[in-house]
Amino acid sequence: MIIQVKEVVKQFGGLKAVNNVSFDVKQNEILGIIGPNGAGKTTLFNLISGSHPVTSGKIEFNGEEITNKKPYVICKKGIGRTYQVVKPFGGISVIENVMVGAFNKTTSTKKAREYALAILEKVGLNQKKDQVGKSLTIADKKRLEVAKALATQPKLLLLDEVMAGLNPTEIQEIIPVIKSIRDSGVTIIIIEHIMEVIMTVCDRIVVIHHGEKIAEGTPKEIANNEEVIKAYFGEAVSNA
Repeated sequence: MIIQVKEVVKQFGGLKAVNNVSFDVKQNEILGIIGPNGAGKTTLFNLISGSHPVTSGKIEFNGEEITNKKPYVICKKGIGRTYQVVKPFGGISVIENVMVGAFNKTTSTKKAREYALAILEKVGLNQKKDQVGKSLTIADKKRLEVAKALATQPKLLLLDEVMAGLNPTEIQEIIPVIKSIRDSGVTIIIIEHIMEVIMTVCDRIVVIHHGEKIAEGTPKEIANNEEVIKAYFGEAVSNA
């Protein structure tokens, strides 16, 4: 297992945003995390990446406990992430945006630039490398967000709604990018609301509802799970 999340709880005052959630991810697997808005999915990413402290439970990465380590320490160990709200460095070029991430593993500007160029090729942004970050379309900003995370050379990549706001054509164009990242040896955990994407790219899916894990299984098992249908569509649909 590359990562093990064990009985993790995150409490904000009286609210348990994540409540006793456990799951494992195998090397080179794509695990999907789904659930209604406010279910606790992004909070879970914040706990794994060190952005929020864990209230209780523990997280192990490659056999080492990383619970409540600082985000830069976790990033150095090999966990990269994207954010729901894209925030490129607006005033610098696309390639410079990616080079910032590359300095996670090198102090050489030449090596950072070479690595950034290779990543931009992978995500389909090489033709726009000299544009400033703020000039990109939403679809290209999403690709840049992925490129910035990849530049840190992660073993595990957390993708938080990289398809949100994209049109059907743009979605179809980014699915092969995600598959190619896995094929290059990077394990992926993906949060996504677009079921077509989740069902297409994921090996397994974890479903979170009101901060708790209510189901785990293959895409087919999840699609036929009564509890999941009820969480998404309500009692009437599940009994139809």
